Amino acid sequence: MSNPAKTRRHAERIKELVARLVREIKDPRLGMVTITDARITGDLREATVFYTVLGDVTEQASTAAALESAKGMLRSRVGHALALRHSPSLTFVLDNVQEHVKEIDDLLAEARHRDQEVQQIAAGATYAGDPDPYKSEDEDEFDGDEPERVGAREDNG
Repeated sequence: MSNPAKTRRHAERIKELVARLVREIKDPRLGMVTITDARITGDLREATVFYTVLGDVTEQASTAAALESAKGMLRSRVGHALALRHSPSLTFVLDNVQEHVKEIDDLLAEARHRDQEVQQIAAGATYAGDPDPYKSEDEDEFDGDEPERVGAREDNG
C-alpha cells in the first residue's frame, strides 16, 4: 500500500494523461468529452476516471461506448507513462456535473423566493399580545406587606 501523497500524484497524472490521450482517439462516436477527475486505489491497480460530455443522452451513450472501446489503448499508454509494475485498469464514469449544478441552482432560487415571501410577511407583522405579557394589573394594587396566599381557606369557626 502506497502513501496518500503518492496516490494523489498518480491520480492527477492519470487525469492529465487520459485528457491528452482522449484527443488522439479517432472514434467518430466520441463527443465533446472533458476529463474532470481521476482516482486510483491505494495499491495503484484500479483507476476511476470521471468525465463529462457536452450534449444529450445519446451523445453521452455514444461517448461512453467509444471510451470503452479505447480502454485497452488508454490503459497501455497510461501504464507505460507511469512506469508502474502493473498498469492500472481504467473505469470510466460519467460525471453529471451539469445536472448537479442545475439542481443546486434551482434549490437556491426556490430558497431565495421563500425568503422574499417571509420578508414580505414579516414587514407587515405586529407582535401578538401586550408589549410585556408577564405584567399583571394586580401588581399595582399589591402593597408588599404580606404575600397573598393562593387557595387558602378562611375558617369561620
